Amino acid sequence: MVVDSDALLTRAALGDEDSFRQLAAPFRRELHLHCYRMLGSLQDAEDVLQETLLAAWRGLDRFEGRASVRSWLYRIATNRCLNALRDARRRPQAAKRFDFPLPPPTRGAEPSRLEPYPDALLEGVVDTGPTPDIRYETKETVQLAFIEALQRLPPRERAALVLRDVLGFPAREAAAMLGASEDSVKSALKRARARIEQLRHDGDPPPAAGSPGERELARRFAEAFEANDVEGIVELLTDDAWVTMPPEALEYHGREAIRAFFSAGWHRPGAGRNRLLPAHANGQPAFGCYRRDPETGIANGAGLIVLTLEGDRISAVTRFHDPGLMHAFGLPENVPDR
Repeated sequence: MVVDSDALLTRAALGDEDSFRQLAAPFRRELHLHCYRMLGSLQDAEDVLQETLLAAWRGLDRFEGRASVRSWLYRIATNRCLNALRDARRRPQAAKRFDFPLPPPTRGAEPSRLEPYPDALLEGVVDTGPTPDIRYETKETVQLAFIEALQRLPPRERAALVLRDVLGFPAREAAAMLGASEDSVKSALKRARARIEQLRHDGDPPPAAGSPGERELARRFAEAFEANDVEGIVELLTDDAWVTMPPEALEYHGREAIRAFFSAGWHRPGAGRNRLLPAHANGQPAFGCYRRDPETGIANGAGLIVLTLEGDRISAVTRFHDPGLMHAFGLPENVPDR
């Protein structure tokens, strides 16, 4: 059935909420992903998406039809994201308190609100068709490394890069969305491109999603992690691998530093064990992590682990210590300790 968007728009402008929902529905998932790219947080993306749709509904009488409904919604969403980034209340959650002494980190980073994005929400999302303005492949622009790099850009540079190089909006349209001149957007884009290239890591391509190579790496990681096998983990890493734990500001780089980190947690009296359940986040293999309780025979949800693969090795292990992520990824809050 072909939906007449003009008819929906007319009825929505007359106060028909159902027509407005139908009008916005085709763009809902891509707008959510846009908000996530801008904010790096799954929960913040959901909150800003709801604000965007409410603002669009309330401001429908001001929509003049000079741009498409899609562009109009992106304009509202982008500016709501910029407002959120300026909000002083938007602070990273408290860092995890470790129950063992940590080895010296390789470096300290700024606390981050970075969260993983469920692959289930990516199904059927196509940002736009191929255009000369698109600079990155869609699969790259959902990966954690790219999302993290975006978060290090100033907000307006971030917006310019996402609108132009990720979504492919023409310069004039992107400028209108940001309420800026084309020259200022081009200048912001130039700075953003230079910075993002500095932050990108060009290594061997990862195995194809769902391929035997990806599954084998994920299987070996899970077996080593559940067994508290430090050397088994280190064996799977690239020489320049990273372990990060947003919002924790401590980061570990290289095999020796990562060996020391896992040894501190696992090679100690009374060290507990974890159980992992497979998941997928940001187009990458991931696991729901469960902490085993020997007294109850239950393993309780403790967050998510996302792997970044490079060739036949793991180049990054990103650990999110937030049990609230279990629900977002369709994972149970607890599981039997097998």
